Parts: sequence; structure tokens; C-alpha cells
Amino acid sequence: MRKAEVNRKTRETNITLALDLDGGESAIDTGVGFFNHMLELLAVHSGMGLRVCCKGDTDVDFHHSVEDVGICLGQAFKAALGEKRGIARFADRVVPMDECCAQVALDLSGRPYLNFKARLSGKIGEFDAELVEEFWRAFAFNAGVNLYIDLLSGGNMHHEAECIFKGVAKCVQDAVKIVSDRVPSSKGVL
Repeated sequence: MRKAEVNRKTRETNITLALDLDGGESAIDTGVGFFNHMLELLAVHSGMGLRVCCKGDTDVDFHHSVEDVGICLGQAFKAALGEKRGIARFADRVVPMDECCAQVALDLSGRPYLNFKARLSGKIGEFDAELVEEFWRAFAFNAGVNLYIDLLSGGNMHHEAECIFKGVAKCVQDAVKIVSDRVPSSKGVL
């Protein structure tokens, strides 16, 4: 069973998140419409089951909710992977979305790193586009993932964000697949 649940309560957010790497239902309510849409894309295109309920201080802005959901998703992802026995570990994808295209690569190495090459700024509806990077940073550092995101071709910011989320989703789907019975490391541990 590659599942995990995380609860996080601070003065800024109250989050319950459940993740099933092998599928299942998704129900997402972060209080941030555009972010809900991105998380739904992540769940659908990765094949993961994802339930998220976030009550945040959205009267301030969306930053705390987006970052804290990223923290929780990263923690749940790490816990659900366990010792990572049998996973493919590495993945890379190039994913288009109309005029936009993103290249994503990841390594489920246990070592956190984010290389984010996309200049997302301004608003997507009420959503601050720069929060896309904040979300992936929080995820990568809490999941222990090396994550490279490069927006190869930009355009409509909604499409830019969408191809990034879909690209990561497809990499996650590829990297968590069971392909052997061993831990994929020359050290024997990840």
C-alpha cells in the first residue's frame, strides 16, 4: 500500500491531505480555484488518488495555502514511497499545452533540489502566477526530490502553469512505477 495522510495546522492554514500513489478518487478544495484546477490536473495525469482540504488565510493572499499544500503533498509523497523498493526512480517529459511547452525531469533520490526556469509573474485570474514556483519548491524539498522544470515556450499564463503541472504529473507517474524488486541505487538505499 503506497498511501499516506498528512495533517498540518498552523495559524495560517489547516490542511488534511491523503495520497494514494496507485490511484483512487480525488477531491480537492484549497479555497483557491485555479490551484484546485492545477492539483486536479496533477492527480489525473499522474494517476494518483489525491484528497486535499485546506482552510487558509486567503483573505491575506493565497501564498500560505499554496506553499503549505506543497509541504503536505511532499511529506505524503515521501511517506507513501517508503524505502522506494522497485520504483523506476528517474523520469523526464516534454509536455505541450497549445502554444506553451514545458520540459520536466525528476529523480526520486531523497535529495531535495528545485531548478525552476520559468518566469511566471502577474495574475492568472486572482492567482499570483509566481506561486507555481513556490508550490513546486515546497513539494520538492519536503518529498526529497530533484526536480527540474524548464518552460521551453511560453504564452498564456494559464497554459504555462498547466503544462508545468501536467509535465510533473507524467514524470511522477513514470518514476513511481514498480519496475523491479530492488532499491534503485548503487548504495542500496535512497
